[in-house]
Amino acid sequence: MLPEQDDKKGLAKYDQLARLERELFSWWCTLIFRPEGPPSLPGGLMGMLGGNKGSGISGSMQGFLDCMSKVEKELSSTSGPWFYKHEYPTMIDFVFVSHVERMLASCAYWKGLNLRSEEMKKKYPALNLWLDSFEKKEYYLAFKSDYYTHVKDIPPQYGPGYDGGFEDQRESYSKSITGKDGKSWNLPLPHDDPVQPLYRGPPLPLCDLESAGISPDSDGTYENADPDLMAKTCRNMAGWKLAGNGENVSKFAARGGQEGARNPRKSFGAELADPYANSDENALPYVDASLRVVCKALSATEETEVDHLNYLKNLEDSLTSQIPSEKRDDVINSLAYLRDRVGVPRDLPLAAGRQLRAHLNWAIGVL
Repeated sequence: MLPEQDDKKGLAKYDQLARLERELFSWWCTLIFRPEGPPSLPGGLMGMLGGNKGSGISGSMQGFLDCMSKVEKELSSTSGPWFYKHEYPTMIDFVFVSHVERMLASCAYWKGLNLRSEEMKKKYPALNLWLDSFEKKEYYLAFKSDYYTHVKDIPPQYGPGYDGGFEDQRESYSKSITGKDGKSWNLPLPHDDPVQPLYRGPPLPLCDLESAGISPDSDGTYENADPDLMAKTCRNMAGWKLAGNGENVSKFAARGGQEGARNPRKSFGAELADPYANSDENALPYVDASLRVVCKALSATEETEVDHLNYLKNLEDSLTSQIPSEKRDDVINSLAYLRDRVGVPRDLPLAAGRQLRAHLNWAIGVL
């Protein structure tokens, strides 16, 4: 993972790359956690992509992108995708990726800068190859977060992010990340996510994919997998996880009832954290009943997305008949409480987690 002690050249390169990582981190903090200054000249995103230094972006944005270009140069200097000429990532790759992952989410959400867009892939091809290579590693899936989880856990660690950058894109990306665009957390889900690509590597643990008969493409991606089979497999994984801990999940969700989420002991910097909250005991049986229907929906075995949506229509009466009218608001708020706290990868990989969020929204819509 680290250069050998007698590898003076390798150790010197590690030190230089470690300093570059700190420089990139510093520019990221300047860009995200401080108000941006005025843009230099008109031009916007397309001007920046065209190489115009006076392209309508702030000094902090320019500094961040220039530093990212240094990272691009280092990655381009090796024959493979990694910082060293190995066939596998080393320690410095992991040092970088833990913060670059946060940069991808925060830059899209607060600045409208999508470093994985087709346009940015042309500007930073080695960076995107490096990210794609990480995503082909199953172990990366075990600690890779999604953008929503990041933008909720970044402020308690670093402070609030400031909106700025490319405003049109920022509004679109932020709504997609938080499910407020009416698409990214709603059925029918698009096959891929428009901001955070799902299939550049295994979207689920390999055992789940293999058991469903889903094989990788020749390049190690899953971008050509059958969309219906992939959606079914992702749904089923979410249903399996929900069923495996259903009682505790119901208790957790019932904090969203009007008598729940009381926290008399202390407040937290994390917007969604309330670890000492109690469940609404009056709402709990109905929350549990609604989650059993959601679990049934996720665990269904229809082969196509169209058939699955028809199956959900048949479940609507089963859902509404179990929830008295005077408890519907409590159940709706509890399902939303759970939806907003689905953590990636803590609870599920994103490909399955978004299915859980969308099916919770389906139940909310029915109620």
